[in-house]
Amino acid sequence: MRAAALNFVDLATIKGRLDPKLTLPFVPVADGSGSIEEVGSAVHDFKPGDRVATLYIPSWASGRYKHEHIDLSNRPGAGSVAGQLAEYKIFRPNELIRIPESISLTEAATLPIAGLTAWNALAYGAIKAGNTVLLHGTGGVSIFALQFAKAQGAKVIITSGDDAKLERASRLGADEAINYRTHPDIGEEVSRLTDGRGVDLVVETIGGRNVARSMIAVRPEGSISIVGFLDGVEAPIDLISLNLRRLSVRGISVGSTDDFRDMLAAIAANRIKPVVDAEFDLEKTKDAFRYLEAGKHFGKVVITF
Repeated sequence: MRAAALNFVDLATIKGRLDPKLTLPFVPVADGSGSIEEVGSAVHDFKPGDRVATLYIPSWASGRYKHEHIDLSNRPGAGSVAGQLAEYKIFRPNELIRIPESISLTEAATLPIAGLTAWNALAYGAIKAGNTVLLHGTGGVSIFALQFAKAQGAKVIITSGDDAKLERASRLGADEAINYRTHPDIGEEVSRLTDGRGVDLVVETIGGRNVARSMIAVRPEGSISIVGFLDGVEAPIDLISLNLRRLSVRGISVGSTDDFRDMLAAIAANRIKPVVDAEFDLEKTKDAFRYLEAGKHFGKVVITF
């Protein structure tokens, strides 16, 4: 293993929010990357020296999301299955995917959850050139969504309470930036920026009460991809507004291995470089989690070995 990238699901896990009865000890952190040193005699898809990233739902190779893919305990870093915060680890072939030469191992570690979630959030919204996407915050999923949306020719509006982060997002290609501290009525500001039309898709990384704001910002028959729950796991929804405006609200649970391959092809073709905001040594793991929890990051936080 060479790197492990942090997600808020990892923070929720170690704090006992996902499974209060989590059995200790366990190896945390869902996402990682590394180089293969040795393969078993029955392994034909990989060879020593291959550069790989881990998969968050290894059993979901392709096709529709099924009941057996839901169980969190079957996902790495959730307790039952060891996570990636280890210097050496044994994997089954379906738990890994080869990465393109255009990205480093540190960058590859950011892809399994944040990258693939952003990829499918746009895919389920059927985003195409000329569409407008609203992104909340500048964490890993939002920054990946910004990069993917721009590569597809879409326009991007992004929000943050930090002007410096908004400036960084603008340099990455964001067309409009909203500071929610100076413009708390995001729906009204989005309406102004889109000449009253609203956005085609909202990538909802905040959850909770923010979902209501996203419903105001999206156009009639637009889409909201729910990917996060920073503001809470329960969201009040005005069903009359939902029905009158014919909105599509969809939960996103990362993606399949085939989805991952499609994303990697797009990353290589468009020369997209994942944004790594901060790197921490393994011995500084606690500091890395504190940095993530404080919301200081722009993009991804990675632990390197």
